[in-house]
Amino acid sequence: MPYRKFLVALLISSFAFLTAEAAKPPKVRKKDRKKDIEMVTSLGTIRLRLSDSTPQHRDNFIRLVKTQFYDGIRFHRVIEKFMIQAGDADTKTWPKGAPEKYTIPAEFVPGLFHHKGALAAAREGDNVNPTRASSGTQFYIVQGKPFTDAQLDTMENRYVKAKIPVDQRETYKTLGGSPHLDRNYTVFGRVISGLEVVDAIAAVKTTGRAGNDVPVEPVFIKSVKLVKRK
Repeated sequence: MPYRKFLVALLISSFAFLTAEAAKPPKVRKKDRKKDIEMVTSLGTIRLRLSDSTPQHRDNFIRLVKTQFYDGIRFHRVIEKFMIQAGDADTKTWPKGAPEKYTIPAEFVPGLFHHKGALAAAREGDNVNPTRASSGTQFYIVQGKPFTDAQLDTMENRYVKAKIPVDQRETYKTLGGSPHLDRNYTVFGRVISGLEVVDAIAAVKTTGRAGNDVPVEPVFIKSVKLVKRK
């Protein structure tokens, strides 16, 4: 093969290899799992800590952070005294089209519940998703509200279908949360600072239930990155 043709073939081969390598999801290293997540939004900064008890959700979220998936995405569903939701790829402009959607198997852990500040994975309803698999990218942060013992009794019977532990009851009665979501959606982390930002986002004006609870003035995630734990 003439040298010039060999050089061209080598360059094409190298480019194809580098492109394939770039397309691979980033590796999650041990040190990544020891870091927190800093989420800078248009209304302030939220710091998150992922749970080691939900390894598939933890590693998936870390990969999304490392690829800057969430940078520029909107909070597309906001309901005061309930939760704020983001991670829909359709709310962001992509240079080569939005990534394909995928799911993660549910990881329900008894000690992880929907108190105020809980980080959990959104999902499609039971009618099309009987295994309750999580969305690969969409998440929500609970704002919720305080509940009385009588209200928690109702939640146990109607939604949770199990007894809410005493310590969790106390949290729901004081800090608040959304207990009806327990055992139905995977909780995989929590807010360790920035609950006031969650409150600020939850308080924005939205289109209401008839309009899918979309903020009237867009609320963005500016950037998300791994940071050293304090």
